[in-house]
Order: sequence, then C-alpha cells, then structure tokens
Amino acid sequence: MPGTSSTMSDTIKVGDFLVIKRQKYTKLQKFTSLDTTVHLGKDQIELRALENQPYHSTFQLVPKEGRNRRLYSLDPVTEIRNLKELLIKESGVDNRNIVDDRSTQNLSAEEIQKLREECESSSEIVGKLVENSKSFASKTEYSQEKYLKRKEKKYFEYVQIKRPSIRLIADIYWRLDVDKVMGVRFDTLSQIISYSGVCSVGNFLLYESGTNGLLPAAFLNSVGAGSAGRVVHLHPGNVAQKQALQAMDFPQEQLERCISVNIYSVLRHFHQSKQKESEKGVENGKEAVIAGGGDEENHKRKIESSEDDGPEAKQPKLEEVAKKPPQQWELDNAAACELMGEKFDALVIVAKEHPQNIIKALLPFVKPSRPVVVFSTTREILTECYMELKAAANVTYLRITSNWMRQYQILPNRTHPDVTMSANSGYLLTGYTIR
Repeated sequence: MPGTSSTMSDTIKVGDFLVIKRQKYTKLQKFTSLDTTVHLGKDQIELRALENQPYHSTFQLVPKEGRNRRLYSLDPVTEIRNLKELLIKESGVDNRNIVDDRSTQNLSAEEIQKLREECESSSEIVGKLVENSKSFASKTEYSQEKYLKRKEKKYFEYVQIKRPSIRLIADIYWRLDVDKVMGVRFDTLSQIISYSGVCSVGNFLLYESGTNGLLPAAFLNSVGAGSAGRVVHLHPGNVAQKQALQAMDFPQEQLERCISVNIYSVLRHFHQSKQKESEKGVENGKEAVIAGGGDEENHKRKIESSEDDGPEAKQPKLEEVAKKPPQQWELDNAAACELMGEKFDALVIVAKEHPQNIIKALLPFVKPSRPVVVFSTTREILTECYMELKAAANVTYLRITSNWMRQYQILPNRTHPDVTMSANSGYLLTGYTIR
C-alpha cells in the first residue's frame, strides 16, 4: 500500500509525530521527549503515558494534584461512558412549555466550578447538572441528546491518539490557517494527485512555494515505499518546508526519492552544465581536426614540450588539492539535473506567485503526452496561463476547473448538509503536453 512500510511501529515512540483528537478537534504534535506536554484549549496534558501504547488508543484526562487544576495526565481506557444510556430515563412529548433560561438550573456558577474541581470525570459533572435541571425530564429525547452533547463537549475528558495521515494533516493545516496550505483543501489536493497521475512508477516534477511540506508529502505518499517512483520538489526558498514530510515518518529510502532543491539554483546548474558540455564538444572537435592532419612536425613539438615540462607538470594544482567536497545542496542539484535530463512524467505547479514564467521554464522538462496541473486561488491568473499555452500550442486538452465540496450529517431522521462551509478551494488548470 502506498505510503506504508513494514518498518513502521504500531506503538507510539518518543520522536513520533502524533495527531491528538478530542471530539472534533485535532492537533499535530511531536512527542519529543517523555516530558512533552500539549495544550488543548486551556488544558495542559502530559504525554508521558503514551510511550509504547498502541496507536488509535483512547485515554482519559486525569487531573494532577496541585495548584494547577488544568494540568492532566493520561490514563488508557477501553470504552467511553455513554451519557445517553446513563442519564436519559424519561422524555417529554414536546418543548412548547419549556423556557430556556438560567432559572432552570438550580446550581449556581460557583457551585458548577466547584463540581469541576471535585468530580473525577465529566460524566459525574454532567450527571449533577442533569439532576439539578428543572426542565431536562420534560424535554424531548432529541433535545435531551443535544443538551448532553453540548455539556459533554464542554467537559469532555477523553483524547484519542492517531498516526498522522495526509488527510488528517491537510485538515489540521486548513483549520488552523488556510494560508498554511496556500488554499489547497483536501478535496483539491486529491484532484491534484488524480490529474497528475502520481504513482509508484515514473519521475514527477513538483513546484510549490509554501504548503508546510503537504504537497511533497502527498506526492511521496502516492509514490509509496519500496517503489521506483521519484519526485523532484522545487521551491523558491533557501530551505524547503518539510513539517508534513517529517510528520508522515516515511522510511529513509522513500524520503531519499524526494529531492528538494531551489528552483533558481537547479535551473542555473542544469543550463550551465549543458553549456559546458557544448563547449567541450567544440574543443574536442578542434583537436580531432588537428590530429587528423597527420602533421609530423606538430607531433614532434608536442613530444618535446611534454619533455620540457618535467615531473612538475604531473603534480596536481594547489587549487585541486584544496578543493572542498561538494555540499549537500550541490549533490541534490546534480541528482535533480540528472532526472531533468531524463524528463518527467508529470508537472505540478502550486504557486503563490504568478505561474506563467514557471510554466515556461519547466515545461521543456516534461515528456510528451504527460499531464500538467497548475493550481491558483485566482481564476483570472489561470485564464492568462490558459491563453498563453493555447497560443504556444504545446499543451492540449486545457481545462480550468474548481471544486465545491459539502459535508453532510447522516443520522436517523435528521440528515442535512453543514450550514457553514468554505465555498471555494481555488482553481486547477489541467492539460497534456504534445510534441
């Protein structure tokens, strides 16, 4: 299966990235050491108990003794109490006579705060609130469930620890800050992967200018472990953003098949190498012409000059001796240039800047009949690129599309779409290269 490896541990280890889930809220956190703590709202949670526990386990928040009542440790649990079964014993026919105000609750705010300090679990707190509610038993069963969910959300005491996945990371980044992923929602990300045809076979060229490593992580996940697929990840900065790549915990051999290089540096390296090869070819041609003349006198002069040079001529130059070993970015540039010479099976561009010049620079490195995908949050920008490619006639079947995704709540007798949602997640320009 792409993105998985037999070396991955099924248990939580120090150094792992974790997804901590509390009801609908999720957070990406690195388990740096046994002393690591995480903040969920106002609550501070110690993660020490997670070591060697299985992924997808559920833990109960246990208050720590001391002055800080918001500090919790974790205790593994096998099941979560069902408040509906515990607390709903009788229900009313309708809510017409119920007045929803503070007078229906016998407990004051001070007494409720004292409950939070004294009770060991959220179910105890909610149970006390239900006991002291004048209107709870008169509400319909549906209203009672909504009340319990609202109170449970406020006092919920359980967290679940999940292994990071592309879907979870994309959702976390999107919820925290849309700009962290350049407006690429998960459904749009899936469309980019689908249109580009990224798989375990082939070489793929990606340019992105800041998605916290989400795009290269998604590409490498689709390429999979132990495959022949390779990704060249171009970026505009000095160092590539790789948080999502690190969070996915890919095997080393899989990570090595994603080469991250600065776009300007690698293009300069590639074109300079081509120019040197061309100049060397010209020099070799001149030498071949001279050698083909069969001039004995020239040949004699060459022998004499080599004898005059003596042993000093055979000694290496000081510059060559003092030459430093190549740095990692130079090795990455060389590896990327080698793949650029072979050409790629797809080109994907997700750019903050106008992608027109980037398309021009990278399109020559794509094989014929291969997909080209360009993402932008602005339709007008992609329209300009569409007209340019149409005029150049080097990409066919050009299309501009946008995604519109809506989630639905599916429950018995109350299925409905989400009321609040993000209407748009950018636009895609897609096509296929031609000779």
